[in-house]
Amino acid sequence: MRVAGMGFQRSAPPAALRAALASVGAVDHVATARSKAAALAQILGCDVRGADVAGIATPTMSQASLNAHGTGSVAEAAALVVAGPNARLLEKRKIIGGVTIAVAEGDGR
Repeated sequence: MRVAGMGFQRSAPPAALRAALASVGAVDHVATARSKAAALAQILGCDVRGADVAGIATPTMSQASLNAHGTGSVAEAAALVVAGPNARLLEKRKIIGGVTIAVAEGDGR
């Protein structure tokens, strides 16, 4: 299963969120921090899985993400959590139009 994890500020334009998701190709699920899942689902018009990202180790680190969510990258952490145990990142976080996106692969949770 391929999971796109997304990190964004609530002020992110819907077009930027859609463009970031489109940039990673086909995925089975979209994930973000639990506190942002409902807002992202409404904007994207699809199911979005909320993940508890605090304390999840990520290969990249944003101080802002660490301060706000307790993880170095919401995008990477959400993708890894939803992709399940033994998940691996296929794409580390990248920033597209102010939206952070990462892709993980795993067996699901």
